[in-house]
Amino acid sequence: MLLNFAAGFAAVNGEMIFKLFLSVILGGLIGYERQAAHKPAGLRTNVLVCLGTTVFIIVAIMTFESYPGFPVDVTRVAAGIITGVGFLGAGTIMRTSTDIQGLTSAATIWFVCGIGMAAGMGFYALAVIATMLGFLILRAARFFGKSFE
Repeated sequence: MLLNFAAGFAAVNGEMIFKLFLSVILGGLIGYERQAAHKPAGLRTNVLVCLGTTVFIIVAIMTFESYPGFPVDVTRVAAGIITGVGFLGAGTIMRTSTDIQGLTSAATIWFVCGIGMAAGMGFYALAVIATMLGFLILRAARFFGKSFE
């Protein structure tokens, strides 16, 4: 019985499940890089931001499709997500007497929000290509050192 439920659920919600798993994988790739660099916003943070963004976008799209007369604007939801995640990222920035730390962590949190949004909207190629570019940029910064930032 449980197997039948799972099969039926997957058949009906296959694309939604794909979007969620894609956001976990892509957010995880960026998060893994940050974790390997021993940065404050690591694997779990980046995965949860990416996944959460995808969930919010999916909910907005499903609400729009399920209630045609209900005033749901996916772009407003997206704008709210971007603003909220911006505040989350700002919390990772710390100023010391000699420098500012956490700017790349803040940018990364904001970036994985964009990846989650692309995955949630169904722009899979955009999400994957952006993730690969972001990963390469983060790795290049480690290769070239501080002068690259």
